[in-house]
Amino acid sequence: MKKLLAVCFLVLFCLPAHAEDESFALIDAWLAAQRQYDRVPGLSAAVVQDGKTTWSAGFGFADLERRAPAGADTIYGICSISKLFTGIAVMQLRDAGKLRLDESLNELLPWFELEQAWANSPPITLRSVLTHSAGLPRESDFPYWMGPDFRFPARDEMIRKIAEQATLYPAERYFQYSNLGLTLAGEIVRERSGQDYDRYVREHILDPLGLADTDTGFPTDARQARIATGYGFPGRNHELRVMPRYDTRAITPAAGFASTALDLAAFGAWQLRALAGETGRVLDGNTLREMQRVQWMDWDWNIARGLAFGVYRIGDRTLSGHAGDCPGFNTRLFVDPEGGTAVSVLANRNRVDVDGYAVAILDILDAAAGSEDDTEKTIDLDPYTGSYDLSPWDGEDLVFRWQGGLAIASLPNMNPLDSMTMLRHIEGDRFRTIRNNGDDGHEIRFVRDASGQVTHMNVHSLNVPRIVD
Repeated sequence: MKKLLAVCFLVLFCLPAHAEDESFALIDAWLAAQRQYDRVPGLSAAVVQDGKTTWSAGFGFADLERRAPAGADTIYGICSISKLFTGIAVMQLRDAGKLRLDESLNELLPWFELEQAWANSPPITLRSVLTHSAGLPRESDFPYWMGPDFRFPARDEMIRKIAEQATLYPAERYFQYSNLGLTLAGEIVRERSGQDYDRYVREHILDPLGLADTDTGFPTDARQARIATGYGFPGRNHELRVMPRYDTRAITPAAGFASTALDLAAFGAWQLRALAGETGRVLDGNTLREMQRVQWMDWDWNIARGLAFGVYRIGDRTLSGHAGDCPGFNTRLFVDPEGGTAVSVLANRNRVDVDGYAVAILDILDAAAGSEDDTEKTIDLDPYTGSYDLSPWDGEDLVFRWQGGLAIASLPNMNPLDSMTMLRHIEGDRFRTIRNNGDDGHEIRFVRDASGQVTHMNVHSLNVPRIVD
């Protein structure tokens, strides 16, 4: 039965204990299986509710060769999520009166000499840089996104190359995502703060927020043991090729940071608390709200940007945050200011649908918040939960506790709610599916061995074997 449960917009920290437990158990079981179907080596995720982290987990392997498990504290390259920290640094300096968003790059950076190819263009302002509407090229003109070595330019190389580049469009005409733009924003932080960019971010953002596992590059201390190995997209030959450990050098403000699911969750939790009125750390809530408000909308209404933040309308939610994609890593941080939730998802492989994972997690939490407790009080349901093998015709049926009863979802599926069917207990090991109109559907019978362990699920006279971990 599809979409049996309506999404509910209750505040999630009001979840009954059973609903919260059921939602996290479903997320655990679903992600553990879906990661394998998607051929993702390792996956880490965390959930924030009511300003604190309420669930986190790791799945698979941080390194396949060493069989090192991925955990919530595994360190990944977070790539363009770095831009959020750069944007916050800029806004700190704005609030301190050290710069204006409508100053031009020529005023902010004495060495900025990029050719303006459009005579009728307005000035390139810091505001347009933060919204990716400045008309700047996407990259500093080096091939650093291609292997095998992924060599990024040093600062002097980047500055020298700018003088050889030109704008793509007039400023404030189109959305054009630009790593070069946020690199320049980092240079402005350096120029107007009088501090090295790395030192500024550490002293003014990372340390005050307690983000001890977030760095402007991969750590070189004892935490190296927790760094995930990155893998490229498997491609036609299904080969998971190891990506080299990169150093983004001059491009760090746009793409160089490393972090964990737990640290990104803490970062999201701070945002929710700041928006709710917490003061005294890093950035005023009103300034953060300004950053997460739509400041640029492309002509077709398909792309909305705040100041460094992306703004996304997904279903009935308006989310803020950013994605990251760099050699060997895909990452996502979503913050739902209205719902009071945040979710981080990090993967050590390219071309992973981390957005889909994150949205499905939010969907599950919302569905659980709207569920009623119809707890089966006469039978222990735990022996039936688990996965049942549908090969060769399909993947598996996941049986899990939901609304105090049992439900089934078909996997692989990027959102288990899409295939969810509730079960009603009849007697003994017999259940019936519940149709959309509430009527009983077909019978499902669980089969036990001589020791009493459930070994099969009988559906339409077919004995579907239970998958034993």
